[in-house]
Amino acid sequence: MKYEKSVYRSLALITQFGINMLVPIFLCTAVGVSLGRKFSIDWLAIPFFMAGALAGFRNIFIMAKRIYSGKERHVKKD
Repeated sequence: MKYEKSVYRSLALITQFGINMLVPIFLCTAVGVSLGRKFSIDWLAIPFFMAGALAGFRNIFIMAKRIYSGKERHVKKD
């Protein structure tokens, strides 16, 4: 039973890494594309994509740092 909890926890962690990386990239790219269309600046999506990638890397770095330092928040069991 303990093995299953560790597998599910690892799967959740990998999923969380992916979500924390992809969401800022997609949101910033969408904002860049929409602003580029509005102001007729086609290349505007590129800097917004880069800003989203940097934000995603920052999110993952902070999450990994918290996990490796042992300060991960645990839910209390009753």
